[in-house]
Amino acid sequence: MISILWTVAVTFFAGMGAGLGTGFAGMSAAAVISPMLITFLDMEPYLAVGIALASDVLASAVSAYTYGKNKNLDIKNGLIMMLSVLAFTVVGSYVSSLLPAQTMGGFSVFMTFLLGIKFIVKPVMTTKEDMQAVDPKKRVIQSIVCGILIGFICGFIGAGGGMMMLLILTSVLGYELKTAVGTSVFIMAFTAFTGSVSHFVIGGMPDIPIMVLCIVFTLLWARIAAKFANKASPKTLNRATGVVLVVLGAVVMLFNLFGK
Repeated sequence: MISILWTVAVTFFAGMGAGLGTGFAGMSAAAVISPMLITFLDMEPYLAVGIALASDVLASAVSAYTYGKNKNLDIKNGLIMMLSVLAFTVVGSYVSSLLPAQTMGGFSVFMTFLLGIKFIVKPVMTTKEDMQAVDPKKRVIQSIVCGILIGFICGFIGAGGGMMMLLILTSVLGYELKTAVGTSVFIMAFTAFTGSVSHFVIGGMPDIPIMVLCIVFTLLWARIAAKFANKASPKTLNRATGVVLVVLGAVVMLFNLFGK
């Protein structure tokens, strides 16, 4: 009985952290769920990542739907970037296998923490009008180039896709924050599905009850976060996103230290 309650508690808090990160900032659930399952449920890392990616699929899809319904989603350029990300994630993974870089995995967690501070100290106040002023052809080229960069880094490091996309969409492509998050979760829904299927095909099926609990809790909190984010003012959203990222980054870094 205690074991069941412990499993439910761990998956609840893992899903809550992942869902808030997804709904507010387009963050990959793998950054939160994986270390919690590995540290507190003693799960094999490869399967833990697979469960985290599976949790990401519905949470990202529902978040993308919520952002899209509120006209905060750039589907055209999102699809272009997604194709580049998927293709070069494979390239990055291959290069990583030749030049082992497991120690770089913690980089994405540290980047989450720093990005949170950035949103609090220097909020993204770009408007939709500013976004629409960019030449469409230039935006397509930017989406392809940035997708290649994000995909390669994600494949090489093994994590950080959501954070990389949010950083580049806001800082390089000049997206308004809500549209950046909406486009990020739209892309993440497809990349997470591809990643989870490949993990289960290669590593076998995970613990189904744990996977179902993670999916349900992540979906619930992602839905809550996405609804709040789309109603919030830009300044409030920047602060909320920053706080969520700082807390999640700090907690996951502590989990990694505790796990060792």
